Amino acid sequence: MAKKAIVILAEGFEEIEAVTCIDVLRRANIEVTVAGLTDFKVKGSRGITVFADKTLFDAGSEFDACVLPGGMPGATNLAASEKLKSLIKEIHQENKIVAAICASPAVVLAPTGILNNKSATCYPGMQEQFHRSTNYQEKNVVVDGNIITSRGPATALSFALAIVEKLAGKEIAEKVRIATLASG
Repeated sequence: MAKKAIVILAEGFEEIEAVTCIDVLRRANIEVTVAGLTDFKVKGSRGITVFADKTLFDAGSEFDACVLPGGMPGATNLAASEKLKSLIKEIHQENKIVAAICASPAVVLAPTGILNNKSATCYPGMQEQFHRSTNYQEKNVVVDGNIITSRGPATALSFALAIVEKLAGKEIAEKVRIATLASG
């Protein structure tokens, strides 16, 4: 059975991070649902509008991974959603993958407490919002158990490949990496 991931977009999301993850996960034959936080039409931080498959309200919760692009004010908008906080906690408690990039590890994940006593990374400078027990690492991608975090737009491909590796295995991630000519 195919693995399922939800990529959640809020107004002001970082387009590179969102589209890269959607594309790479689909190349790995992972079933991706693109969910708009509040609407089907979601405008990114650079003015690019993406049409979601569903809204978060209608998307359900049966996913193997939840992917949160960053961007501002996208991350702030994600953090304001009680429904999203509930979904993140549910997915984390089921030991499924919670993946966040750019500002989202600090702005969205840190307040839920799931980064406490974990290693994580985020957009440089945003780590000030981490709980003191979070081990901030200046790496492009940090995987700690079921949590995957990354730094920003330039690390989006590595981030997406790390998600693929967790969901579909190293072999599939390597095939996608080679097909996209990604380094590392």
